[in-house]
Amino acid sequence: MKTALEFSEIHAGMLAEVGGKAANLGELTRAALPVPPGWVLTTDAYHQAAEAAGLQEIIAQGGDLATKARQRLLETKIPAEVAEEVRKAYAGLGEAAPVAVRSSATAEDLPFASFAGQQDTFLNVVGPEEVLLAVRKCWASLWTDRAVAYREANGIDHAAVRIAVVVQTMVDAQVAGVMFTANPVTGRRREAVIDASPGLGEAVVSGAVNPDRFVVDVATAEIRERHAGDKKIAIRSLPGGGTERVETDVDGFCLTDAQVRALAELGAKVEGHYGAPQDTEWAIDAGGRLWLTQARPITTLYPLPETPETGHDGLRLFFSVNVAQGVMGPFTPMGSAGIKLMSAGAARIAGYPPADPHDGAGPVVEAGQRLWIDLTKAARSRVGRAVLPRMFSVAEARTAVLFNALMDDPRLSMIYPSRRPFLRAARRIARAAGAPRRVRWALTRPERALAYSRRIGDDLTRRLELPPDVSPQARIDHAERLLGATFPMIFSIMPIVVAGYGMFGLASKLSGVPISDMQDVLRSMPNNPTTEMDMELWRLATRIEPFGDRSVDEITRLYQAGQLPKVTQDAISGFLATYGHRGVAEIDLGVKRWSDDPSHIIGVLANYLRMDDRLAPDALFERGAADAQAAVEHIVAAAARKGRLRAAIVRRALDRTRRLGGLRELPKYYAVLIFAGVRRSMRVVGEHLVAQGVLGTPDDVYFLTFRETRTALTNGSPLGGLVAERKTAYEQETRRRHVPRLLLSDGTEPEALSIAAADGAITGTPASAGIATGPARVVMDPAGAHLEPGEILVCPSTDPGWTPLFLTAGGLVMEMGGAMSHGAVVAREYGIPAVVGVARATERVTTGETVTVDGAAGTITQEPAQTTTQEPAATTTQEAAGTVNQEAAGTITQEHDQAPAQGPA
Repeated sequence: MKTALEFSEIHAGMLAEVGGKAANLGELTRAALPVPPGWVLTTDAYHQAAEAAGLQEIIAQGGDLATKARQRLLETKIPAEVAEEVRKAYAGLGEAAPVAVRSSATAEDLPFASFAGQQDTFLNVVGPEEVLLAVRKCWASLWTDRAVAYREANGIDHAAVRIAVVVQTMVDAQVAGVMFTANPVTGRRREAVIDASPGLGEAVVSGAVNPDRFVVDVATAEIRERHAGDKKIAIRSLPGGGTERVETDVDGFCLTDAQVRALAELGAKVEGHYGAPQDTEWAIDAGGRLWLTQARPITTLYPLPETPETGHDGLRLFFSVNVAQGVMGPFTPMGSAGIKLMSAGAARIAGYPPADPHDGAGPVVEAGQRLWIDLTKAARSRVGRAVLPRMFSVAEARTAVLFNALMDDPRLSMIYPSRRPFLRAARRIARAAGAPRRVRWALTRPERALAYSRRIGDDLTRRLELPPDVSPQARIDHAERLLGATFPMIFSIMPIVVAGYGMFGLASKLSGVPISDMQDVLRSMPNNPTTEMDMELWRLATRIEPFGDRSVDEITRLYQAGQLPKVTQDAISGFLATYGHRGVAEIDLGVKRWSDDPSHIIGVLANYLRMDDRLAPDALFERGAADAQAAVEHIVAAAARKGRLRAAIVRRALDRTRRLGGLRELPKYYAVLIFAGVRRSMRVVGEHLVAQGVLGTPDDVYFLTFRETRTALTNGSPLGGLVAERKTAYEQETRRRHVPRLLLSDGTEPEALSIAAADGAITGTPASAGIATGPARVVMDPAGAHLEPGEILVCPSTDPGWTPLFLTAGGLVMEMGGAMSHGAVVAREYGIPAVVGVARATERVTTGETVTVDGAAGTITQEPAQTTTQEPAATTTQEAAGTVNQEAAGTITQEHDQAPAQGPA
């Protein structure tokens, strides 16, 4: 078998034979783009060398894998036939030709993981024996510590990865650098970003030099930005081989405007060939000729939503459903389908039913396996500009700031001045929700409003029941009907909630007490299903036997086998019978519930069992209720100074707030009840499809949509390949660390343009008053998370699946949310100081740092190490704030010498 292939013999489908870099160079060569000539030593050559080195045995042994594999490859001679092919292929480039020898791994330059810089490159290599040595070093670089760690982080099997080696004629570069065909910072597509410096491009790629930077509008060839770098060092080729670093003194820019535009034009051709933004390397030789030396996908860009309107009606603005719901990971296909069906029900009552309910409400689109709402029409309307910022300010405060800033963009200028469409839709929604009647109940007969909200739950439970012998087709019919028709029922609770919080505002106005000083009224409110669940979980912890030294996995296994002590077994079973339909990312019906996998709940119980009795959440909750009552009396007294009637109205208003405000969580609770019921029913369908040979496991059904499931029942064709492909894509998306709040259709992420800290502070939105100091615990996923009592929970966002952690948290810092978001509401009820809407908090705060949260000021700052309090739990409530250095008020303090708390995050 031939192991050395010229670039012209290579195409994109040869990844397994030539690796990502070589496959791309072959594609670019075949597309007639200006690529320096070269060839690739295939992965089969590496396989022969690896076999000779006994690499499979080393992989199987584990241990210090990187060092052992690297050493063995460097010590083992290249097989004779492979060495001879290398010599012949090198001679084909010219006698003593200077070449670049680059690694090209099969898990490199991929759409989901670029592996940029993970393997080695050797420049200006001259002579066949030097090329052979460089080849061996490239093979060994597949086993550097960083490459091994990167593969493990991306879930790539070591044994499955092979490496090819590219050998390419060196360009004697006068100027070189890199070019992104989309802006890697802002995400904006069709905006090329070029870094350039004299000499070889290695100076730019390695970060050895501060290069010139140019930003170019690809469509118009306008150079939008020019930034001159110092360019103090250049890397140049040496005669006879090797490179040297030389100091330079270059005035002005190293590229002319014409060259910058030529580069942008070349980048557009490369992107056009691949159909996606590319990260390229380029060089300009002494004759002024432009060469393309490498191209790979830009893997960090967030995918753009696909809508028929995008690109045909100007700029569009999208808001993340995932961010709004505290679900940072992707949705399963059936999870997305379920939400779309429910959104279609919402659109129908507003008077805008979609042509096909499976497509969801008109503004709902998909990107990156997450759902987005197209806000363009609202952003360009008079009513939308008035209403949306107010909604965001209480639910997702950071988005409100970004939204308002975007209103100055002429591409989003107001073109819908009429209020009539909004008023018509509002009337329809209010009528469907029975708003006048529900508000009347809330104000005059709150017990009737509460009874009504409970009846909805009973009705939904009845609707979810199905006889066991119902056919799979009928189950799908039933699921689609439930998801599409029950939204009006669930939503009818909202007028009651709005009335409760409206009374809160009225009490503030009549008493003269600012709402910011009334937050204690909202602590420990009754009738909140999430806090009721959390308190029941705590009470469960007081009734069961200690777990001892057994691991969570072992306890879970014993529980599922029914082998825990009877009291403990029955107590956990009872809790799951009531709340087992809940879970993390619970609005995705494809995700496991606690009843499917109780390990998260058992882990939380293990955490509770370690708590000090003085921190018992039930006692803190009772104290919160007493504080709330004291706050009510204070506000009523303030109103009484303005008249007895005012005092009476304020007392009644605050009574309605406390009795009805907790229902805020109930609509979502009921929605999740439906999703869990549909999940159970669809699993039965999955079992049927497994029996038919269509699916491999019952849970595979969640990687199909409802329409696909219905079709599968009819035609019976195996879908294992489709499911495997979707699972792989889903797993890749779960590793995405950042999801934008807002996204423009040109790829721009508005927040990337505006992240800044005031005076070194990390700032956010005040969400729950008080000051707390303790070690930070950054948690990206609550499943299996360990939170010591008093630690400060720092997370991207939360949904009810996170809230059991709140009972041990000393404070909360959250990237998403506003004053009325889920996390903020629960934090206030528990009296946990909280700051939300903190841009990139999980990147800017590190686990183990001592941090101080000021939930009233909404700011996060750093303190010197000596101010650390040694009692993290003692400063978790306002009454204990006196133990904290008061000069630190309004801050989150970061101290790098604090030892991390026990247990992995």
